[in-house]
Amino acid sequence: MKTSTEQNTSTLYNQDYHLWLETTIQQLRSREFTHVDWENLLDELESIGKNNRRAVKSLLTRLWEHLLKLRYWESEKEYNKNKWKSEITTFRQQIRDELSDSPSLKPYLVEIFPNTYQDAKKVIARLMDKPIQFFPEAPPASSEDVLKEDWFFE
Repeated sequence: MKTSTEQNTSTLYNQDYHLWLETTIQQLRSREFTHVDWENLLDELESIGKNNRRAVKSLLTRLWEHLLKLRYWESEKEYNKNKWKSEITTFRQQIRDELSDSPSLKPYLVEIFPNTYQDAKKVIARLMDKPIQFFPEAPPASSEDVLKEDWFFE
């Protein structure tokens, strides 16, 4: 059975998330563990881990999209090349930041590498109005190359 403080903190979670967060942090710092809304806190911690993984996957997919544009979209290349390279650099920096904060995500990045390439291929094939078979079936570069600072398929 929940105590009245636990119920209040749990209710606070649904009414004012930011205040719930501040309250929970204060309770943890002052070691008031019996008052902590553990159920919602654990859900939030799990959610943070999922968000970090989603961020890495999204950034890697976007990185692939721009690399594929740079490599295969000849009709737009001259006009957009520098913009695409700039975006590629930004995605690499953001991935590096995520991996710097959470080095344990590096194996996950390697695990999702082929899938992010497949996802990017679908997007770029549609954008270029090309069949998916226009692109190589397997990733045309290694994860090491794709993440290198100055590597652009050139």
